[in-house]
Amino acid sequence: MSAAPVTTPDARVRIPREIWVLIAAAFVIALGFGLITPVLPQFAQSFGVGATASSIVVSAFAFFRLVFAPAGGRLIARVGERPIYLAGLLIVAASSAGTAFAQSYWQLLLYRGLGGIGSVMFTVSAVALIVRLAPPGIRARVSSAYASAFLLGGVGGPVAGGLLGGLGLRVPFLAYAAALVLAAAIVFFFLQSASLRPKEGAPVLPAMGVRDGWADSAYRAAVASGFANGWANFGVRNAILPLFAVAVIADDPRVAGFALAVFAAGNALGITFTGRTSDRVGRKPYIIGGLVVSGIATAATGLATNLPMLLALSLVAGVGAGTLNPAQQATLADVVGRERNGGPALAAFQMSADTGTIIGPVVAGLLVDRGSFGLAFAATGVITLLAVLPWLRGRETHPVRVPSRA
Repeated sequence: MSAAPVTTPDARVRIPREIWVLIAAAFVIALGFGLITPVLPQFAQSFGVGATASSIVVSAFAFFRLVFAPAGGRLIARVGERPIYLAGLLIVAASSAGTAFAQSYWQLLLYRGLGGIGSVMFTVSAVALIVRLAPPGIRARVSSAYASAFLLGGVGGPVAGGLLGGLGLRVPFLAYAAALVLAAAIVFFFLQSASLRPKEGAPVLPAMGVRDGWADSAYRAAVASGFANGWANFGVRNAILPLFAVAVIADDPRVAGFALAVFAAGNALGITFTGRTSDRVGRKPYIIGGLVVSGIATAATGLATNLPMLLALSLVAGVGAGTLNPAQQATLADVVGRERNGGPALAAFQMSADTGTIIGPVVAGLLVDRGSFGLAFAATGVITLLAVLPWLRGRETHPVRVPSRA
């Protein structure tokens, strides 16, 4: 394997217009997704099930993402990113509308699970486009801008979702469906397929397979941290935190919305800092630091006994997760590079995160039903901290040359 090129970051390089379109769509998607996160576990429990069964609803979404990820990667390579992105958004919109009208727990599980197929389609498509379109010297800045759009939507979405939940637990799902249709319209009208095609006569990019990626210690470490991040921040936090907030802090869905919004705000802080500095400093320090901070704060979340304490721990955990994500995403872009089609390798990474999102809520739900919320959060924090170990030996993919003052 050749050594990674040493680069000099250039703040003058602009983010391409096509990526700004994806960023705008990401904001709308996140705003809609944030509407349902505070109410989904309670909606599941309204059908008379416990913490484990309500957590499985979150896992089902990730399970369908996991199962469909390989096919999604092949579809992207065959059809192109834009059509798969649009189809994915519309599938999730239909799934969310169906969820709003579910009449039983099993219907809820089916409709929510099917949405995972569309979710992996637009997620992997967006990542593939960003990898291909982002200039190498600003990859962390691009990842930060994209993730920040998600998190800005994620700050307002949970608060609005908690408020909409007061009108009925089904209302946020209809609002989410409408937001996805709006995001699809943004991409359809402003991201033209002609601008995404290779220039005439350009060589076809070779695909980077999972085996190619696995030979790189940074890719292996990213798979491990992606698994832990999926377990803790996409799985357990969305499935268990709303139940914990209602059961321990206050019987009010707005409390869960506030906690998730504060976590998203912490994410935004971490992402802003990392996005501005990772291209100048490197990736590994932020990934390791983010895992440590997020793991400790998550483990301590189960000790919260009042709203200020819960919000403070959510903020710190959010900063840790926000510090991790742009550097991790930029590492994947470094590994793939611009000379290869990263669809298969990126889909495999997404599968690792989805596997964590599947297993984490189920394990945490069992720990809640048979133990306590504190035990569930402590185990989640340990999983996050264990993901530091592969990164201690993983390579730095972005060695940075400090400009000479001479």
